[in-house]
Amino acid sequence: MIIVTGATGFIGSAMIWQLNTRGVRDIVAVDTVPPESRPGVLAKRQISRFLLKDELLSFLETGEAQANVTAVIHMGACSSTTEMDVSFLTENNFDYTRKIWNWCTQFEKPMIYASSGAVYGDGSNGFDDATPTKTFKPLNPYGDSKAQFDCFVDESIAGREHQPPSWYGLRFFNVFGPNEYLKKDMASVVFKAFHQIRETGRLKLFKSHHPDYKDGQQLRDFVYAKDIVRWMDELVIRAIEARRKSQSGLAATSGIYNMGFGQARSWNDLAGATFKALEKPLAIDYIEVPVEMRPRYQYFTEAKIDRLMSLGLTKPRWTLENAISDYVANHLKKFDGGPEQDPWL
Repeated sequence: MIIVTGATGFIGSAMIWQLNTRGVRDIVAVDTVPPESRPGVLAKRQISRFLLKDELLSFLETGEAQANVTAVIHMGACSSTTEMDVSFLTENNFDYTRKIWNWCTQFEKPMIYASSGAVYGDGSNGFDDATPTKTFKPLNPYGDSKAQFDCFVDESIAGREHQPPSWYGLRFFNVFGPNEYLKKDMASVVFKAFHQIRETGRLKLFKSHHPDYKDGQQLRDFVYAKDIVRWMDELVIRAIEARRKSQSGLAATSGIYNMGFGQARSWNDLAGATFKALEKPLAIDYIEVPVEMRPRYQYFTEAKIDRLMSLGLTKPRWTLENAISDYVANHLKKFDGGPEQDPWL
């Protein structure tokens, strides 16, 4: 039995798709939004039950959970980078995650949880997942909430006692792919570009206000959801095996890891690939970055993934161009962004 939180959200629903593809059906899906409110998301998925967020904590108190759960994949969180309610973020991104961490520690269950590349802030201190979290200065309350939990983990494992038997904190960079329409304003530029280009034939990108970057040459680490969930599944298998065999060598690979492609690409690269996938001529309008956003705007992100790859995971498979081609042809063109369909094939 595997618990997946954030199950009717972007990465959580994709993770259930990934588990189903290798035959895993005994899944407890958890979210604040029930499936009936997003009927397409889990329509083709196979799960054993659905629980609301608050119901999960009660379920964890049962003998059934304590005996049968083999891993917890905790993707549920407030993922809005514009959320300014610190108490809300603390409750959802720190306190709730800590309760799950403590339960996994007490009952010796493997755990994977969602951190974020947002913990690195403006990147002035690098993007190395081996660097202590307290070194970084996030640019917004969302990034702070993720960094706070990573700091809690750093402190918890200092004595190598208060931790699950195997665990992975995953710092996601610019993830895009099927089901991200659920993120609305937080959906990727690929998703937004597809709709803009299809409707107007043009795309708006931010101008650069940094002397080292030309317009559209700001850089991000874009990573396709299909790479992400494949890696996560490989980590789930690894964590369960480590727990089952009690092999300290495997368990010792627990830690916080970056989840990115490992190569920064420009917004112009992304735009070009999207126009090409739609068979449209390139037509970009560069617009001003809102004044209030400029102090928090990132000009460069690039995940250092050496440690992740050292675990023996498969290499990144989806280049930006191939990923956008697949996303547009096999998902976005077949799906209008409404809740009545499931975009995963």
